[in-house]
Amino acid sequence: MDNDHSQTALRQELETVEAELAELRETAAGLRRQIGERWFEPTDDAERTALITLAEEQEAFAETLEARRDELRKLVEQQG
Repeated sequence: MDNDHSQTALRQELETVEAELAELRETAAGLRRQIGERWFEPTDDAERTALITLAEEQEAFAETLEARRDELRKLVEQQG
């Protein structure tokens, strides 16, 4: 029973990580679109830089979540 609970917990965490990863990717992509589109011009270089930095931070966090997702997948396979 303990193994079943552990497996369930791993799968739930994996689902959570995958959902967060999808959100982060969409947020970062949205920021990149805003930066590149003419209708949404940041008012100055500082604002543009802030948007680029925010997008890069989101992408870096997505990489961290991808590593966690891969780790969780391996654990689920090992226990499954």
